[in-house]
Amino acid sequence: MDKFSGQKRAVQHLYPPLDPFDQRMMEVGGGHTIYVEQCGNPDGIPVIVLHGGPGGGCSPTMRRYFDPKVYRAVLFDQRGCGRSRPHASVINNTTWDLVADIEQIREDLGVEKFIVFGGSWGATLALIYAETHPEHVSNLVLRGVFMMTQAELDWFYGGGAGLFWPEPWARFSDLIPEDERHDMIGAYHKRLFSNDLRIETQYAKAWSAWENALASVYSSGSGGDAPGDYARAFARLENHYFTNAGFLDFDGQILAHVDRIAHIPGVIVQGRYDMICPPERAWQLANAWPNAELRMIRNAGHALSEPGISAELVKIMDQLTGR
Repeated sequence: MDKFSGQKRAVQHLYPPLDPFDQRMMEVGGGHTIYVEQCGNPDGIPVIVLHGGPGGGCSPTMRRYFDPKVYRAVLFDQRGCGRSRPHASVINNTTWDLVADIEQIREDLGVEKFIVFGGSWGATLALIYAETHPEHVSNLVLRGVFMMTQAELDWFYGGGAGLFWPEPWARFSDLIPEDERHDMIGAYHKRLFSNDLRIETQYAKAWSAWENALASVYSSGSGGDAPGDYARAFARLENHYFTNAGFLDFDGQILAHVDRIAHIPGVIVQGRYDMICPPERAWQLANAWPNAELRMIRNAGHALSEPGISAELVKIMDQLTGR
């Protein structure tokens, strides 16, 4: 058998994109209303899906990693993005607000424990939620680990990743005057929150294109041209969270508190050539977490859509059903 046949099968045969059996807008306080959907088996194993960004929103593709006969998949758009309202708002929008939102979703849906499934920022939020409410987490399935440390932000916005991708880095950095380039997050913050929609959209598209250009190991370096509304929410929310160091109490908090989830089984799926969230953090997390298994995917970058990453996530979710 071709040694890649299982990988190809998983990618080609993701579970069908079923329509949700439940869609609702949920008021969560602070002036925010978030979009929540459920799909699959209403009596199945509950799994909550945490999208990336912050600001990425959930999509129908994210439903396709879960056997609809077995899983009750819960997806939601985090504050300020997707179908949640107000759009692109950073008011009352912090990590701890999102943790509270997950708890409200869990309580409103009558779930005692979730499998928590998240990638990139979704992995960050999954870890923080689990460290805050370990009693409500049965398993963690993480992809493209990001632990909201200054070193990670410095890598991606301080020129480290730009050493490997100089063309998209130049497009990203050349929009900023030289005397401001020592703090790209701060420089973009001024433009993304300028109260001028034209300027905010221009810089939001550039911010989004920089990240998109590096998402896949197969990338040509073109970040594309995201729709203005999407880019503005994505860029403003990411920048807001990064400016505030994820609203954590101290740098390195997630790893320092990993003992709180030591008993929870977890699997970490990491692209070997992830340029956005380098594999070192996933390796550090796995070494500090006794019940974690690290699955390093060769010839893969950061994106959920990477063939090897998609294949492994389908395999993991099937394995958790005992198959």
